[in-house]
Amino acid sequence: MLSQRLKVTIRCNRCNEKFILRGRKDRGRVDTGFKMCLCNNAEDFDIEEEALI
Repeated sequence: MLSQRLKVTIRCNRCNEKFILRGRKDRGRVDTGFKMCLCNNAEDFDIEEEALI
């Protein structure tokens, strides 16, 4: 089975920086390669997922 492709919008709750990435959803988990915001925040994010066709 192929993994689902997604458009992922990540907004940092500390500095309000916004990142728009492509990712894949596999086994209920989204993988974009995103690790940390520019302000060194690695935990406090709002994450939105949108399916790509």
